Amino acid sequence: MFVLSKIYLFVTNPGFWLMLLLAGGVALLWTRWQWAGRRILTAVVLFIVAIAVVPVGGMMIAVLEERFPPVRGLDGAVDGIVVLGGTVNQFVSAFWGQPALSDGAERLTETVALARRHPSARIVFTGGSGAVLDQEMKETEVARLFFRQMGLDPERILFESESRNTYENAVYTRALIKPAPGERWLLVTSAAHMPRSVGAFRAAGWALTPYPVDYQTVGLSGLRPSFDMIGGLASFSSALRECMALAVYRALGRTKTLFPAPDDRRPAEG
Repeated sequence: MFVLSKIYLFVTNPGFWLMLLLAGGVALLWTRWQWAGRRILTAVVLFIVAIAVVPVGGMMIAVLEERFPPVRGLDGAVDGIVVLGGTVNQFVSAFWGQPALSDGAERLTETVALARRHPSARIVFTGGSGAVLDQEMKETEVARLFFRQMGLDPERILFESESRNTYENAVYTRALIKPAPGERWLLVTSAAHMPRSVGAFRAAGWALTPYPVDYQTVGLSGLRPSFDMIGGLASFSSALRECMALAVYRALGRTKTLFPAPDDRRPAEG
């Protein structure tokens, strides 16, 4: 299932189809079906221009980010903090001998800040390797080095290194922690990733307090037309991937609702 999910996400990547259509359109220009090649290339160019000018990807990301509100302050005690992986490149880190942070690095930096504000809270970093062909090199080793360099004692942190995706983050971390009833745990991940993460943890029987970080937009009201082709395509691809992952998780029963929200905790119980 893990490999199939990776293949599915690859073939549904807009970049894959744009490359395929561009290659096919150019090839058709050298045949008797030149008219078809011209139409395909025209459609691809119009799509790229539209994505570059209209912030479609930004709008989609903003909808995901606004699903769970940011935490402005925490009242009361915090028993623990769960931070999801997907924040480092373990292969680059191993080659250069230093932490190589990727998109979502705020998950790590905010965890350091939370750990200092809540010195008695337990901390769990969950994330093994999402690579299909190399499961030997784990994110946890890079995270351990990062936390040590930031002055956070790695002995205070539990590292879950077997999970390969968000669903396994939830299942393996809950089994590792075995949270007691009434404990208050924070879930730290990127704001756009929070709906799927919360849904997966609730389906696993654990309702944590969402603590979204790593915002990519200024919200729907702040989006404006731009002329950033690369950025527009990247945003659209990222947002589409997350939306399709939400649909797949719901279809597989890994979440109880298609688009988890702050007020739909009931499915997580039981």
